[in-house]
Amino acid sequence: MKTIPIYQADAFTDKLFGGNPAAVCPLTEWLPDEIMQKIALENNLAETAFFIQTENGFHLRWFTPELEIDLCGHATLATAHILYTQLGYAKNEISFETQKAGVLKVYKDGNKYTLDFPSRPPIAADMPDGLLAALNVKAPNAVLKSRDYFLVYDTEEDIVEIRPDFSALAKIDAIGVIITAPGNDVDFVSRFFAPAAGVAEDPVTGSAHCNLIPYWADQLNKTELHAYQLSARKGELWCELKGDRVLMSGNAITYLKGEIYV
Repeated sequence: MKTIPIYQADAFTDKLFGGNPAAVCPLTEWLPDEIMQKIALENNLAETAFFIQTENGFHLRWFTPELEIDLCGHATLATAHILYTQLGYAKNEISFETQKAGVLKVYKDGNKYTLDFPSRPPIAADMPDGLLAALNVKAPNAVLKSRDYFLVYDTEEDIVEIRPDFSALAKIDAIGVIITAPGNDVDFVSRFFAPAAGVAEDPVTGSAHCNLIPYWADQLNKTELHAYQLSARKGELWCELKGDRVLMSGNAITYLKGEIYV
């Protein structure tokens, strides 16, 4: 039996029990994928991040309770926060090597962290059978898709009022569904559902903002944007489009640290 450190942090918030919780496990070598998946299922959070140190930075992977995901923003922010606040990392920039999203960077400025991620503009798509019924909602103004389906509505109230049937939504052939509209007090608002990945509603979703930022930058004709994700826990993001990259800034706060016995 061996012990593995585990930390949990709330990302995209400066208040405990806000934002999006993620578990973070530093490793000296990779565990078998099956064990990492079981740890993520046991944690039952939207994501558990695992990382090892490399010559140039860190190699990072993320698991939902159901699968290894290609890109995750809040767990990357949580990992950077734990490196800075718990593990003695002192440089202003962290480089994370990933298998499917390339090199991701995180910059620290005071108590705020900025993620440097790939821009993934969504493109027009057909509405899949069953999606509107699963969302229990009227037809959107636009249907697009990148990794996830992307539905655009008129108002923030449209987004707040949606009450999905998660069992039906899990049958849609996509990892997740983004719904979005202009915000009342910010540039845009959104929600994100991914029951097929074991996450009914994700509180704050960095990967979704890789789609949201280029879309709203084009719609609003501006590159700097302020956003809310309107989950029950709520998240706040300061965003910027920079060519083929997006920047997302937010805070984080540590919730727990301990050990896993495997």
